[in-house]
Amino acid sequence: MKVVALIPARLASTRFPNKPLASILGKSMLQHIVERVRMCEEIDEVAVATCDQEIVDHIEALGYKAVMTSNTHERASDRCAEAVSKLEKSEQSSYDIVVMVQGDEPMTDPRMLSDVLRPFLSHPNLDVVNLYADIQPGEFRSPNCVKVVMDLAGNALYMSRAPIPVSQDGVERPSGKQLGLIAFKREVLQRFTELTPTPLEINESVDMLRFLEHGVTVRMQRTVYRTHAVDIPSDIAEVERLMKTQAN
Repeated sequence: MKVVALIPARLASTRFPNKPLASILGKSMLQHIVERVRMCEEIDEVAVATCDQEIVDHIEALGYKAVMTSNTHERASDRCAEAVSKLEKSEQSSYDIVVMVQGDEPMTDPRMLSDVLRPFLSHPNLDVVNLYADIQPGEFRSPNCVKVVMDLAGNALYMSRAPIPVSQDGVERPSGKQLGLIAFKREVLQRFTELTPTPLEINESVDMLRFLEHGVTVRMQRTVYRTHAVDIPSDIAEVERLMKTQAN
């Protein structure tokens, strides 16, 4: 099973322009992510997928790979699909699994990649595996936290930024927090780009809803490892604090 990890990133951000290159303890956010992903032994190749030449230059100057993609992509999954096609063409190779790692998660733990890949070993017929974590206090009602409800087999039923599921007795019983760390069979990621964007996907701004609305099964895999996303500039200080704590 040959696996590539792709990190979609772009400089344009309403709340935090140039976020991927923001400095965290002397390294760019992207450098932290690439270095952490490369620590996972199951990953054969790592590359940043971007539409910005400045990011390409930065990553290549560090000695890592970057792939230039179109600037018209609305979804990170579409960007990764283009990037893996270009990577395979340039390398004259092919990949079995594509792991998408978010470009604003500098505390990504390499063990999380092992977690998202594990179900493919025991269930080789799976198409997509999406990592999830337990919801922490304060996250259930946050629109930045994508909640996922699952069936009894662990497949996603629905994902929403709204607080779901709703309990009749008013007690919060969330199923899990969807993480943006997703592993695709190579051909299934290509199929994502060929499927028509769907109403719920657009309304919730959640890539995986395109698959669910088209009837593609998304297996959810729990992880105990936590990250801290950088959404706004003030998140940098908290990430630096957490990284220093880890180092000690």
